[in-house]
Amino acid sequence: MRAWGVAALAVAVSACSSGVVPSRPGAVRPPPPSGPPVRQPTAATPLAPKPAPAATASTATAASAGLVAGPDISTLPITAIGATRALEAFRISCPSLVKRTDASGLTRAEDWRAACDAARTTQARDATAFFARYFEAVQVADGKAFATGYYEPEIAGSRTRRSGYEVPIYGRPADLIDVDLGTFSDNLKGRSIRGRVEGTKFVPFYDRTAIEQGALQGRGLEIAWAADPVELFFLQIQGSGRLRLPDGGIMRIGYASQNGRDYTGIGKLMIDRGILPKGQGSMQGIMAYLRKNPEEGRAIMRENKSYVFFRELTGAGPLGAMGYPVTGRGSVAADPRFVPMGAPVFLSMDRQDATGIWVNQDTGGAIKGSNRFDTFWGAGDDARAIAGGMAARGTAWLLLPKGTLARHGAD
Repeated sequence: MRAWGVAALAVAVSACSSGVVPSRPGAVRPPPPSGPPVRQPTAATPLAPKPAPAATASTATAASAGLVAGPDISTLPITAIGATRALEAFRISCPSLVKRTDASGLTRAEDWRAACDAARTTQARDATAFFARYFEAVQVADGKAFATGYYEPEIAGSRTRRSGYEVPIYGRPADLIDVDLGTFSDNLKGRSIRGRVEGTKFVPFYDRTAIEQGALQGRGLEIAWAADPVELFFLQIQGSGRLRLPDGGIMRIGYASQNGRDYTGIGKLMIDRGILPKGQGSMQGIMAYLRKNPEEGRAIMRENKSYVFFRELTGAGPLGAMGYPVTGRGSVAADPRFVPMGAPVFLSMDRQDATGIWVNQDTGGAIKGSNRFDTFWGAGDDARAIAGGMAARGTAWLLLPKGTLARHGAD
């Protein structure tokens, strides 16, 4: 699971997290990579949604937001490459789809069985026809979509602390406790908090400032050390990534937990304060400012009290919220209350690269509400350049098992 949606930074709504600590005297930090510039998009004209009311702030699930029949799937501009990626991602999701409870209220586990059975034997050349045969397009509320992007970053790191690698990457502390409030009161079902025990009291866990100032030092929690605090800052936003080790090897790390503190979006904060001009809150723009103004940047980052803990990943990945590997240019993160986990979705957006068929396999702290998506672009400079500036608007249709609309009595 990712900590936060990255390219919400492109519209200044995401947060940045990092562990920033002073270097040891005499330490030599390698120069930070500049990274590729934001990829300029190719404009596209999105297909229009059908007229329908927008979801209100009090709308809790897609089932209560209002459903409208979308276009016939065979008429959507689904490319063969996109359909092939989506078929593979859907196939990976099926073991969970046919068993899990759908938090959106749209589908039942058994609804997915026919499509999942067929997906096992469908060849790549038949991927487009597969989606047209087993699914129907469903518009949730007004269907007006907004999409950002995320990627799997690669930063310089070391398994041990050494000169030039001074920023700790912490594993989950043993005294970080999750509390399910629903076990104490029915009125609190679905709510949880994290904290620690101090004497006889349950108190909030250390915030970002306390952790950066040494609250966790001396406990052996460091699973690795990063070379550049700003790069780690953005890796925490992604929730997983790769460490490029001094010997050329790779160590993959993924989200283990979070300290339970509130999340503050520094992109929006910086624009609201006039630090960055409107429309310039891309990942690359924020990184440049933080590096140019390290002391001010440190203070800004500490306004986000949230802090992410990691674990080493040894299998396939990165893993999404379903526990399965996500697919570059094929997986998307969404709010599970509005998009069933594992469900395909077609996005028709105002930029070509975001337009196409995706499969919801992940969630994100900033990805909330109906028709809100975070597209995954894989790893490498190309993925970073696209995800860092992704901000697309258009129309979304969920691809749900045929018969879903009829069962909900929707037009």
